[in-house]
Amino acid sequence: MMCPFCRHDETKVIDSRTSQDFVIRRRRECLRCERRYTTYEKIEESPLKVIKKDGSRIPFDREKIKAGLEKACFKRPISAETLEQVVADIEADLYESFDREVPSRYIGEKVMEHLRNLDHVAFVRFASVYREFKDVNDFVEELEPILRGMPR
Repeated sequence: MMCPFCRHDETKVIDSRTSQDFVIRRRRECLRCERRYTTYEKIEESPLKVIKKDGSRIPFDREKIKAGLEKACFKRPISAETLEQVVADIEADLYESFDREVPSRYIGEKVMEHLRNLDHVAFVRFASVYREFKDVNDFVEELEPILRGMPR
């Protein structure tokens, strides 16, 4: 780190502490002029791109996942905190599994996986739009595995 006062390139760190989201605050002292200053270090994230069905690429937007979940869960007994946790889990999975680009199909399948475990009605609502159901037979095909697993 270069001293902002004398431009000497040797400094020592006096104090380090984390502050807000992944930001590290460091108190430094220049070894030449002995002046002190504060630096903030933040992890530089490479923006994740979503590869759409048509091959186009758009920036990842967690709010789109949240909006889809809210529509699917409309008038269902699911709290906003639960939906926010689902969005956070999906986002963490994406950043853990992909470096730069993620297929939109992967995101849709992750949303469906979470909804299948959370609420069957919300799951079917989301699946009907995501999988573009054409008629009632498509609904039946999606519901059969759920109905087989339910006790009577």
